[in-house]
Formats: sequence, structure tokens, C-alpha cells
Amino acid sequence: MTEDLSPPPPRAAGADLWEAVDGLCGWLDAHRPDDGPDRVPLRILKLSEEVGEVAQAVIGATGRNPRKGITHTWEDVQSELCDVAVTALVALRTLTPDAREVFTRHLDGVTRRSLGT
Repeated sequence: MTEDLSPPPPRAAGADLWEAVDGLCGWLDAHRPDDGPDRVPLRILKLSEEVGEVAQAVIGATGRNPRKGITHTWEDVQSELCDVAVTALVALRTLTPDAREVFTRHLDGVTRRSLGT
């Protein structure tokens, strides 16, 4: 039996969320036109587009548009919500290199305020 020398498969993004966010920011920076001073606001505005896609998926999953009927599934809604979360984290990372600390501090505050811990 021979030893498998192939490289290990890439780690799932969830293995290190912030490593994945950093990678996505780097990829966007390398593959987008130079937006100059508009880079940060454009990444933040991308959230509006993604939230609109969540709304479209919910309307499609519930069949609330009588012209179209059911066009999406609840799995589509889940996917779109994940896109919103990723887009928000990428926008935060674009705004500050300390995104991990900013988010953790904010989440701790929300948790303490909401759960009283």
C-alpha cells in the first residue's frame, strides 16, 4: 500500500472565519477595478443588494408574487442570508483591519445586553 502524498484538501471557510474573510477581501482587491475612495462605501452598499436578494427569495419561497408563484425554496433563503453575513463581514474588514476585534467586542456587548450575561 502506498502512502497518499497528495496535498490535503482546502480547509472549509468555517474552520477560520476571519482567515476566509481576509482571503475574500484580498481576492476582491485583486479582481475589482480600482474604486479609489469609493472602495469602502461600495462594499458597504453591496449589503443592500444582498438584502434585496433575501427579500426576493422570501417572496419566491412563499409565492407572494401572484404573477410568478413559488420561485424559490427556503434553502435559497438560507443561502441568501449567508451571502448577507459574508458581505457584511467583508465590508467590515474593508473598513478596518481590526474587523475580528471590532466584531467580537460588538457581539459581546449585544450578548451581554440581550442575555444579561
